[in-house]
Amino acid sequence: MKKLLTVLLTAMTALCLLAGCAEKAEPSASPSPSPTAPAVSPTPTVSAATEPDTAKTGLGVVNSIAKSKDAGDSDGIAQVDSSAAAVLIGPDGKIISCVIDQVQTKITFDKTGSITTPLDTGFKTKNELADEYGMKKASDIGKEWYEQAAAFAGYVEGKTIDEIKGIAVDESGHPEAADLTSSVTIAIGDLVSVIEKAVNNASDKGAGAADKLSLAIVTNINKSSGASEKEGLAQAYSTYVAVTTDDSGKITSCAIDASQSNVNFDASGKITSDLSFTPPTKNELGDEYGMKKASDIGKEWYEQAEAFADYVVGKTADDVRNIAVDEAGHPTGPDITSSVTVSIGDFKAAISKKMQ
Repeated sequence: MKKLLTVLLTAMTALCLLAGCAEKAEPSASPSPSPTAPAVSPTPTVSAATEPDTAKTGLGVVNSIAKSKDAGDSDGIAQVDSSAAAVLIGPDGKIISCVIDQVQTKITFDKTGSITTPLDTGFKTKNELADEYGMKKASDIGKEWYEQAAAFAGYVEGKTIDEIKGIAVDESGHPEAADLTSSVTIAIGDLVSVIEKAVNNASDKGAGAADKLSLAIVTNINKSSGASEKEGLAQAYSTYVAVTTDDSGKITSCAIDASQSNVNFDASGKITSDLSFTPPTKNELGDEYGMKKASDIGKEWYEQAEAFADYVVGKTADDVRNIAVDEAGHPTGPDITSSVTVSIGDFKAAISKKMQ
């Protein structure tokens, strides 16, 4: 009997052990996880903030005095044609936005060498003159200068400067491309040249690609003088400003330049200047302008213009208009006089004009 019990107990123990092993080997009631696949990182979402949305701001100017004429039976004319372009350039070198304008400054003088144009005369740009400029009636496509300039500015958007320089023109500089001649028939040589200058001058100044781009020109002739023992001087002093603003109306970038385009004449009303000369801007003159040696802060004109352009970033039109100046238009605020002592009246006027 004892032997039988021993055999039974041994058998039961073996069965229990087998059952336990089998139980461990059985899958659980809940599904086993499938083999772990390599983790796949989600594709990063590119937000608007990480998209390339910055742009370079550029300003270019081309001057000509070629159309000036001696006095004779009628008054002589010192004519300065100034073309200006403002551009926003994307990281790929293509133009995002472009604005073009011109100002035609005519100063008359008689055959005695006296200036006959009032020195307080104001000069509107061709965009400001709009229909008053009077091109529409002579235009084959019935469009004013400002309309054609805007059409050309729109045409170059999305293009690189090499593509723009490759636009086909005839011997007189008028466009030939069929996709352009329906909206632009004016000579575009100076427009291409001034856009090229603006592109070459472009730099990162804080503008966004979606910012509004504006261009302003302010011109006076108050430094002109008639001939006497010295030659007469007809001077068109123009200030050029490219400015970008955001949706809140604040300036995001600014570029400033100016030019003193001079035409000299003698006491008989004969022009003595070389009319093939193209007057440079003050930024182009750089240190050759010669202000540094007379400056209380030891800075050239172009350095002070750039400092003022940087100073107005983040400001509104009212902020710019309210920058304190003395009677001569020089800034008086301690936060600016360490870097800018030139008269800023025309700077303020140009910026405010385009931010109204």
